[in-house]
Amino acid sequence: MKKIFLASAILALVGASNQAQAIGCLTGGAAGAVAGHYAGHHAVLGAVGGCVAGHHLHKKQVAAAKLKKQQQMQKPAATPQQPATTAQ
Repeated sequence: MKKIFLASAILALVGASNQAQAIGCLTGGAAGAVAGHYAGHHAVLGAVGGCVAGHHLHKKQVAAAKLKKQQQMQKPAATPQQPATTAQ
């Protein structure tokens, strides 16, 4: 039973991941594997959960950076104020 679960987990990770997803998945998967190992020898399950969580957090960071960039682009440039002249 464990071999079937392990094989399906590996196939899911390999089949579903691509270059764009790898950043969050690799870091989260590594952290999840370590945490799962210490939480009762569930390293594979921890790696899968860490991969999902890491990918989600990476997507949030990218979206926040994109939003910040858009807001900076929309902000009008500050124009220096010229001193008021009085009409004489």
